[in-house]
Amino acid sequence: MQIELVPTSAEQLPLVRNLYQFYAYDSSDWEGEDVEIDGRFYIHEPHLARYWQEPGWSAQLILADGFIAGFLLIERCELPGLDAAEFADLFILRKYRRQGIGRALVAQLMGDGTPWVVRFYRQDALACAFWQALLAQLPLRALPISPADGEDELLSYQINPPTH
Repeated sequence: MQIELVPTSAEQLPLVRNLYQFYAYDSSDWEGEDVEIDGRFYIHEPHLARYWQEPGWSAQLILADGFIAGFLLIERCELPGLDAAEFADLFILRKYRRQGIGRALVAQLMGDGTPWVVRFYRQDALACAFWQALLAQLPLRALPISPADGEDELLSYQINPPTH
């Protein structure tokens, strides 16, 4: 299977918004979210727009053999004292899961030794299993980051931290 990561433009925001509905659906069981009156999950539009407005932020489509398989949202880490990109949201459609796509993307993006941050919710069993297995198997140096006040539900890791 050929896996591609394709940057999106602001014109593709509606496409990413549509895919985000599936992402919200998948996480609704542990987040406890309900759909809005229009039958869709809430999306904070100003935050979504930041992926095309902010330096260091991007929204990318994941293609598998030319078909849309999901998306990856990357942000600049906003944790104090960390200058790193953040692997913010990774979503792979169910049809394409458990085929090594996520592992390939992590190896491709994080394999050059530059610093990254990964954050995921304790309650998200899929994300916990994915990241814990991946960080144990790949030759990436990962250091846990202590949670900020009020963020005890997030597990955070700095990948490829600078060595001093």
